[in-house]
Amino acid sequence: MINNKVKGNDKYHRILEAAVKVFAEQGFYQSTISQIAREAGVADGTIYLYFKNKDDILVQFFNYKTKQVFDSFREEVDKADNSFDKLRNLIRRHLEEFQNDRNMAVLYQAETHQNSRLVEEQIKEMSKLYLDIVSEIVERGQDEGRVRKDLYVGLVKRFILGGVDEVINTWLHSEGKYDLVSMADPLVDLFIRGIGNTGNIKNENSEKNNL
Repeated sequence: MINNKVKGNDKYHRILEAAVKVFAEQGFYQSTISQIAREAGVADGTIYLYFKNKDDILVQFFNYKTKQVFDSFREEVDKADNSFDKLRNLIRRHLEEFQNDRNMAVLYQAETHQNSRLVEEQIKEMSKLYLDIVSEIVERGQDEGRVRKDLYVGLVKRFILGGVDEVINTWLHSEGKYDLVSMADPLVDLFIRGIGNTGNIKNENSEKNNL
């Protein structure tokens, strides 16, 4: 178990970031400790001062990133006053996080689409946290009258998560040839048209046009 003092060590984080770069470029199973050490600018033996093995590096990276990313998601969601804006902020920040750290995006997408995952527990935790935020937004939207009340919330959550996942996958396959964040508003508009209360959306659009 790595203590907090070690986790605050610059070398620890340098090794984590180097490992993610190597994993993203080489693939996890093809990567070696020597490659990670070389990328981080440390001796091979230094890796073992902080991590048990290559698997432990992957697990600790996901543990570290889960808290970092979801703190960011929560901060953005809490800035908005209504459910639609909360959803827009969530999706935009999600795409920003992945665009700003393409290596993380590659690694995350690769791990979540494998049948056998070393970080199964971490992936489940990340999915749960994300789905909980979406559920909270959808339920608030129903209370506001913006979101239809006849929806199966469990299906809506997966509809949104699946849509975002596919947009990120497409961006990665294009090798980042366009701005991923530019997809946020069109994607959220599709979600809103699918789950939104039609009358409420029309009224909001009418008010905007009259401004």
